[in-house]
Amino acid sequence: MLDIYETCKKNQHRLTKLKSIEPMQSYQDNQKYSITIDPAKKYQELLGFGGAFTEAAAYTFYRMREDLQEEILSAFFSEKGLAYVMGRTHINSCDFSLNNYDYVEKNDDTLSTFSIDREKKYVIPWIKKAQAQAGVPLKILSSPWSPPGWMKTNHSMNHGGKLLPDYSDIWAQYYCTYIREFAKEKISIWGVTVQNEPEAEQIWDSCLYTAEEERDFVKNHLGPVLKRNDLDNVKIIIHDHNRDRLFERSKTILQDPEAAGLIWGAGFHWYCQGNYQNLDYFNEYFPEKKLIFTEGCQEMGTHHNDYSLGERYGKAMINDLNRNTVAWLDWNLLLDLTGGPNHVYNMCSAPVLVDPKNQKIFYETSYFYIGHFSQFIKPQAKRIFCSVSDGVLLATAFINPDKQLVLVLMNDQAEDKEISINILRKNYQCVLLGNSIRTLLLTEGK
Repeated sequence: MLDIYETCKKNQHRLTKLKSIEPMQSYQDNQKYSITIDPAKKYQELLGFGGAFTEAAAYTFYRMREDLQEEILSAFFSEKGLAYVMGRTHINSCDFSLNNYDYVEKNDDTLSTFSIDREKKYVIPWIKKAQAQAGVPLKILSSPWSPPGWMKTNHSMNHGGKLLPDYSDIWAQYYCTYIREFAKEKISIWGVTVQNEPEAEQIWDSCLYTAEEERDFVKNHLGPVLKRNDLDNVKIIIHDHNRDRLFERSKTILQDPEAAGLIWGAGFHWYCQGNYQNLDYFNEYFPEKKLIFTEGCQEMGTHHNDYSLGERYGKAMINDLNRNTVAWLDWNLLLDLTGGPNHVYNMCSAPVLVDPKNQKIFYETSYFYIGHFSQFIKPQAKRIFCSVSDGVLLATAFINPDKQLVLVLMNDQAEDKEISINILRKNYQCVLLGNSIRTLLLTEGK
C-alpha cells in the first residue's frame, strides 16, 4: 500500500494526505507514463535539508510574537514541519544583513578584538531555539561574503575586490576564531565554504577569487591553518557559486592533489539556466568528492502566492538529488513581505513570509514543495534507482534507514497524467494531476 501526500495548484492541496492506494491484482503496466524503482541499486547517502540563518531572517523572526515564533520553529524544525537538520550562516555580513559589519576593529591583524557579539543578538539565539526544536545539533555550514574591508584591494566589503595576499593567513585564522567562538555558544560549525560566489562582483558584500586563487588559498592557508588549530575535521567546500561554472572551476582546483586532499566537496547555487550536466561531469571526474546545494531563492521580490515558485524548487531538487547531491540548503528561512530586510535592497522570496505589523505568517508554495522532500527523506537515506519512461515527469526515490521507501513525483504540465509505478514486483496506478507534486511512501511489510 502506498501512502500519498499531495500539493496541487488545481485543488489547493498543500502536503495533504490522500487515500492510500493498493497494488494491482495483476501486473498492468499499460500507461504511457511508467515509473520503475529498484531499491537494490543505491547511490549517495543524504545528509539532510536546511536553510539559512541570515541576520535579516533572524531579525524578522524576533519581530513576531512568541507564540508565532514557536509556530515558525515547528514549521521548519519539527518532524511535522520541514524537519530541517542543517543550516547556513554568514561569516561577517551579507546582503541579507541589516548593514555591513565584521568582527574585528580596523587593522587588527592579531584578531585580538574579535567578537561575535553582533550574532548573539539575533542569529545565535535563533539557532539555539532551532536546535532545541529539532532535538539534534544542526549541521551548520558557514560562508564568508567578504573579509573586512581593510584586508582587501578595494578597502571595502562591497563591490568585489580581492583579498590582499599579506592577509591570507590572518583571514584563514579568522575562520578558525569564528568556529571556536560559535563552539563556545554550543553551536558546532560542520563546514565552511571558501567564499560565497567568488566570481560575482556585487554592490553588496563580495570578494573575487579566480579558481587558481581559491585553490592556492585552500592549499597554502585555509587548510593548513585549520589543521594547526585542530579544526581539520571541519569540511572545506569550494566553488559555492552557480552550476554553470561548477565543473570548470572545480577541475582547476581538484586537479591539484595537495588542494584536493583538503577539500570535502563543492557547493553550488541555481542562479543560472539549469546546467545540471555540470553535476554529472563533476561526479564523473571526482566521484570521491561530495556535492551540496548551498543556496537558492526566487530573486526580484517575494512573488507572494505564485505557484511557479514551488515548481522551481521541485524541479531543482529532483534534478540535483538525482545527480548525487548529498544536502540541499535553501537561502533565507523567512523574510518580511517586502522580501527583506536587505541593506542594498536586493529583495527576494523565502518559503515563509511574515507580516510583523499585523503578526501574520504566510506559507509560500516553495515551503510545501520543499516539504515533499525534507519531511519524508531522512538523514542517512540512500537514493535508489528510479526511471521515468517519458521525460515529461520528474521523479526521485530514496530508502530511509528504517527501510521506508520514499518516491517524489512531479508534474509541472497543466494536463493530468495517468501513471504506472513499479516497485518490488508490484504495480500501482494513479493519476498525477497537472501542476502537482506527490510524495508516495511504501513501508516494508505494508
